[in-house]
Amino acid sequence: MKVVVIGGVAGGMSAATRLRRLDEQAEIVVLERGAHVSYANCGLPYYLGGVIPERDALLLQTPESLRSRFALDVRVRHEALDVDTAARTVRVRDLESGRAYTETYDALVLSPGAAPFVPDLPGVERARTLRDVTDADRIAADLDGDVRTAVVVGGGFIGVEAAENLRGRGLDVTLVELADQVLAPLDPEMAAPVAARLRAHGVRVELEARLAEVLPAGVVLADGRELDADLVLLAIGVRPETALARAAGLEAGARGGIAVDASQRTSDPHVYAVGDAAEKRDALTGDATLVPLANLANRHGRLVADAIAGRPVAARPAVATAVVRVFDLTVAATGWNEKRLRAAGHPYQAVHLHPGSHAGYYPGASPIALKVLFDPRDGRLLGAQATGRDGVDKRVDVIATAIAGGLTAPDLADLELSYAPPYGSAKDPVNMAGMIAENLLTGTARTVQWHELDAARAAGATLVDVRTAEEHARGAVPGALSVPLDSLRERAAELPGGELIVHCQVGLRGHNAQRLLTHLGRSVRNLDGGYATWAAATAA
Repeated sequence: MKVVVIGGVAGGMSAATRLRRLDEQAEIVVLERGAHVSYANCGLPYYLGGVIPERDALLLQTPESLRSRFALDVRVRHEALDVDTAARTVRVRDLESGRAYTETYDALVLSPGAAPFVPDLPGVERARTLRDVTDADRIAADLDGDVRTAVVVGGGFIGVEAAENLRGRGLDVTLVELADQVLAPLDPEMAAPVAARLRAHGVRVELEARLAEVLPAGVVLADGRELDADLVLLAIGVRPETALARAAGLEAGARGGIAVDASQRTSDPHVYAVGDAAEKRDALTGDATLVPLANLANRHGRLVADAIAGRPVAARPAVATAVVRVFDLTVAATGWNEKRLRAAGHPYQAVHLHPGSHAGYYPGASPIALKVLFDPRDGRLLGAQATGRDGVDKRVDVIATAIAGGLTAPDLADLELSYAPPYGSAKDPVNMAGMIAENLLTGTARTVQWHELDAARAAGATLVDVRTAEEHARGAVPGALSVPLDSLRERAAELPGGELIVHCQVGLRGHNAQRLLTHLGRSVRNLDGGYATWAAATAA
């Protein structure tokens, strides 16, 4: 059997090496248009920032090492020009010599990836993108010159990583984002602290700003402002590279990627597709989606090798779990966010909490802002987001695993998670989220969200701050009555009639107040996530 893989890196090389482990006799040819076939593209921003000091550390394998270890025929700087699915041939050009030739195949794996989006704007040819090692080499050469200012266009994962690392190199950095927040997978109240952290570390953040022109030493925004920019880096997003597949007559999916079945097979039974160019199946709806993440590319590359080898396989639906570091802050998300659920008209309930990263009595604990979304009809987990200095990634990973396993939000309360004071609490933040969800589903707790507060007060509800008088004095929701929790029993009769909304700093004391006043016959809701969530949200 002869297998041709077009495109290396995560998806293509995972397919090729796994297939070799399954079949020693197969002839495996890898065609890579670029100069490097196996590299750590997720490490590129950190190489530019000097966090990864050696360029060679990014190069995981070479054609020579892959031939030696796996007997793979890897050809870099070889571009696939077109595919004839009827004849099962690929026309190839050697970009070094210019020679064109034809390669036959029994099975073909497409792993072309996704290309950075470059808008058609005046002067944009001066701007850089960051997709591969060659891109990183160009930017590194720029940085070795007289570069003092940089504009990063796009506030997604790559954009914020690039902004952090360029700032770490000592550049004056401006991050320009078209939306009203950074990191689109987050909801506004979760993204606001990220923008604040960028600004605190000296990155100028321009939200709701659009690039209009690239100048020789700067950029022009749509509102006419000019920003100095010795370096312009575009991180606006990526588009699946499907030209080769479309020209071969392969079916495109609803989201513009290559349509594949559960075994990553395209509309041609002898052609498979993996990585950023191939569509995935969304875990919530089952609809086609694009998820340009390295972990899925690796996983699906391995799966394709199994399919070619004749093993029964089926790709799991994608929940799009991702994590990013923003200076000393970790940000992670999985599943759907509230914005997307609301736009789709899908029922949801949100839970915000602000637990410590580990036991509060053990030195070094820091707060985590955790948001969990679930379906109020059956408790099904829909998504989660978290930010904090420590312990964020493992909490979101646990919830991502729970989503994959079909657990409900209340099931989180009963997960047995590792605990010792340096690492967590006896009630882990994930357990606490499950307990809150259970309280909501059983009617033990009733909450109001930060964005619902104004309407509730306009309808006649009274807001009661049950924090201490000192906390209230340091910062409060305008118009809130201050009645500390420890004196609430004695002062309950002082509260106005009608509905009450109570709040504390993060939600726990508010829950205690809500239960107390409910027992006293009052109609009470707790402000979800407390003053901390409200303050972050209104800052956004």
